[in-house]
Amino acid sequence: QVQLVESGGSLVQPGGSLRLSCAASGFIFSSYGLSWYRQAPGKVRELVASIDNTGISTTYGDSVKGRFAVSRDNAKNTVYLQMSSLKPEDTAMYYCTVRIVSEYYWGQGTQVTVSS
Repeated sequence: QVQLVESGGSLVQPGGSLRLSCAASGFIFSSYGLSWYRQAPGKVRELVASIDNTGISTTYGDSVKGRFAVSRDNAKNTVYLQMSSLKPEDTAMYYCTVRIVSEYYWGQGTQVTVSS
C-alpha cells in the first residue's frame, strides 16, 4: 500500500534552516510528482511546494518562494524540503502528498516550530 513518512521537523530559531524528508513506498516513485503542504492551527492547509516526477519542474507557494527548495532522489524514493530563513509564521505541521489516479495519499506529518 502507499505509504509516505515525513521526518526532520523540530524546533528551530528564526532565521534558521531545516531539511524535511518524505520517504515513499508502495508505488512507482519515479512516475509521480509529489507535493509538500503545511497546516498551522486554525488555518487551512496550504501548498508549500511541488516537484514533478523527474525533479526538473518545481513550483512554490508565494510565502516560501526564495526560501524553500524542494528536491527528490528517485533512487532513494525520497522527496526533500530544504527550508531556510525560517520565520515564526512557518510554524506548522508539514505533510507530503502524492496523487495516484484520482486519490490523494498523505503522510502523518512532521511538526516544524520556529521560535526563539
